[in-house]
Amino acid sequence: MSVPLLDLNRQNLALEGELRGAFERVLHSGQFILGPEVQGFEEKVAAFCGVRHAIGVSSGTDGILLALMSLGIGVGDEVICPSFTFFATAGCIARAGAVPVFADSCLYCFNMDVEDAKRRLTPRTKAIMPVHLFGQAAEMDAVMSMAERRALPVIEDAAQSMAALYKGRQVGGIGTFGIFSLFPSKNLGGFGDGGIVVTNDDDLAARARMLRAHGAKPKYFHKFVGGNFRLDPLQAALLSVKLPHYEEYTARRRANASYYSQRLARIPGVTAASLSESRCLRSKGGDAIPADARIVLPSPYAHNTHIWNQYTLRVLGKGKRDELRALLTAKKIGSEVYYPVPMHRQECFARYVPEGSSLPNAERLSNECLSIPIFPELERSQQDEVVAAIAEFVQA
Repeated sequence: MSVPLLDLNRQNLALEGELRGAFERVLHSGQFILGPEVQGFEEKVAAFCGVRHAIGVSSGTDGILLALMSLGIGVGDEVICPSFTFFATAGCIARAGAVPVFADSCLYCFNMDVEDAKRRLTPRTKAIMPVHLFGQAAEMDAVMSMAERRALPVIEDAAQSMAALYKGRQVGGIGTFGIFSLFPSKNLGGFGDGGIVVTNDDDLAARARMLRAHGAKPKYFHKFVGGNFRLDPLQAALLSVKLPHYEEYTARRRANASYYSQRLARIPGVTAASLSESRCLRSKGGDAIPADARIVLPSPYAHNTHIWNQYTLRVLGKGKRDELRALLTAKKIGSEVYYPVPMHRQECFARYVPEGSSLPNAERLSNECLSIPIFPELERSQQDEVVAAIAEFVQA
C-alpha cells in the first residue's frame, strides 16, 4: 500500500463545492487586491487566535520580514534564533540587514535551548525569535523572561503551529509579533503561498499594514519604505472555507500522533522522548534515553498542546536515519528530513558564524530527524504500514 507524506486532494476536494463558490464570489466581485475578503478572513483569524490584530500577508516568510521591518530592525542589529529550523527564520533576519545569532536546540522538543540563547545576548541584540517547531510551543515563559530583562521584542515564528498552546495560551499572541504560514502543507493549508502576522499592539499593527503595501497611507503617499506583502483575496476566500474545519483537522492529527506513539512504543528499541521536565531549560543536560534505543519518538510537554504539523522521529546512529528513509521509500511510504543542514552550517550564513563554533544538538538533530506521514486523512491501515516498516527496520 502506498502511503504519501501528504495528500492535499483528500482534504481539499471534500470541500470542492464550497471552494468553487468562494472562487466565483471573488471572480464576480472584481476585487483582487485586499478588500472585504481579506479583511473578513483577518477578523476570523484574530478571533480564532485570541489576538487584537491579524494581518494577511503573501507568505509566512514575508510575515517574518514584515515583523522585523515593523520593529525597525536592520543593519548592525542582532537577532537570536535557533539554528535547527527552516531557512526563512534566519534568512529574513539577514534580508533585513541584521545578523542572525544562532542558538542550539533541545534534543527532546526540538525547540530553542533557552540557556544557550541567554549566553548569546550582547548589547547589539535587538530581538529574540523562538520557533515553535513541528507544532509544539517553545518554552515561552523563559523566552519572555529573557527578553523582558533587556526590553527586547519577541517575534514568534509559529509558521508550523497555529493554535498550538503553551500553558493554555495560543502561540503567536504571547510575544510582540507572531507569524503563521498558510503554505499548503500546514494545518490550515492554502492554495499557494500565504501567511498571517498577529499582534496585540495597535501601533505595530498599523505600521505593519502600511509596510505590507509599500509603506503607503493613503495610496501614493509613502511614510515608510515597505514591500508588497499582501494576501490575495482569492486565498483569503478559499481559506475562509477551510478555517471552520481547522479544529477537526488538528484533532485528527492528534489522534494519528497518539496512535503512532502507542503502536511504535511497543517495539523493542523504540522509546519516547523524556519530557518529564523542561530539558530545553537545562543547556547540554545530556540525552537521557536507554542505551539500547534505536528510535526516539516525539512527545509533547504536559503544559503544551501539540498540533502535530509533523511527527518527527530521531533515528539514532550514524547513517541510520538515511537507512530507514531508504527502506520507507522502497515500500512507497513517504517521509521527509526536516532539516538536513542546520542554519549555522549553511554556506550563505558562514560570515555570521564564529570560526570553530559548534551547536552539537542542532547538528545531531539534523542527522537524526525523520518525519513520517501525519496528515488528517491518514487511514489506520496506512499507519499500520508505517509502523510495520519501522518495526522491520528496528528488528533487523
